[in-house]
Amino acid sequence: MEGMDFLWLLLVTGANLWGISVVLFLLWAAHYHWSHIELPHGICHPRKLSFLHFLLVVSFGMNHILRKVGLCKQFTILRLMMDASAKPVFRDPKLTIENVYIKAAYEKVCRHLAKETDSVVFAIEYGLVPENPYPLHFQQCLDVTIHLLEHAGDYGADPARIILCGDSFGGLITTVTCQALVQRKDIPKPRAQILLYTPVQFVKFSLPSYRQNCFIPLLLRRQFVTFGAQYFNRDVLIADVLLEGSYVTEDMKTKYKKWLSADNIPKEFRKRESKVPVPAPRFADIHNIIRILLDTKFSPLFADDDVIRQLPETFILTCEYDILRDDGILYKRRLEENGVRVTWHHLVDGFHAALFFIDNWFFSFPCTKIGMDHVVNFIRGL
Repeated sequence: MEGMDFLWLLLVTGANLWGISVVLFLLWAAHYHWSHIELPHGICHPRKLSFLHFLLVVSFGMNHILRKVGLCKQFTILRLMMDASAKPVFRDPKLTIENVYIKAAYEKVCRHLAKETDSVVFAIEYGLVPENPYPLHFQQCLDVTIHLLEHAGDYGADPARIILCGDSFGGLITTVTCQALVQRKDIPKPRAQILLYTPVQFVKFSLPSYRQNCFIPLLLRRQFVTFGAQYFNRDVLIADVLLEGSYVTEDMKTKYKKWLSADNIPKEFRKRESKVPVPAPRFADIHNIIRILLDTKFSPLFADDDVIRQLPETFILTCEYDILRDDGILYKRRLEENGVRVTWHHLVDGFHAALFFIDNWFFSFPCTKIGMDHVVNFIRGL
């Protein structure tokens, strides 16, 4: 009996310690959540967005703990959550999925586009960072796209009506891929490209949208730059210097001012109060990174005019409460100056990754449906 009592005591003590640990973890997550974000009155469904960000903080915290003890890799839990939230409960009889597997995280988006536009949708499951650093993901997407352009008929698609689409970092890959394709003379050209809240430069992180929205979820300014450092396989410590911008020389400022000047942003987008960036220490190896940052594979905004003017018709979606808003506006201006036809829609209450939540029964946002409807109408009009 004494042995059983001791075992019972161990179980009770362990359960209590587990419960205390969970409570402390949730308290930390709540503190981190509220101390790192701002939710302006104009943003779509701020309470729901706040809860969503809290869940992201919990997932990152759990992932960090489990990673320390060797039970998972970076972003494992986040990816599982995204897959679970985006996986449709029922199979749609109006859709046919053959010989391929749509990555669950974007399955609802792909299904919605296929159904509403009567299109064949290809979802490329390229290697994600940090396991697959640059240039693997870009090369994978380029290779698959070239194959589709050359063999579209085998999949029931028209090679003259291929549209490239991507959001966030996927939008960057879309932009770079499209620029690479238009320089090829041996393959059909894409009919159009769709860029959803897409970064197009990694040089200036002090544009009005970066400063106005630096603490607004779902993509915080420091978080984005840290992800960017991992994107091109660099130490995340470099993020501090990128945020400060001290590595930008006077020659660089002069050369790229015509494309990066805040004066290129319409006045109505510069009215909101901006947060002043906090100075950060220099990173000794920063000048070895500049060449990479200026490469058009990271900053397609700086591509030559000869490349830009060959680009196909473009749809650009930006969100008011997104640090990448001004990137989209600057790229729109660059395209239009080179004679490229651009359709632009701006979600006045939108936030980063808004369209990801299409057809999501719980995390549904009015701006999601509005933005997706504009994408659908653009595709139908081609």
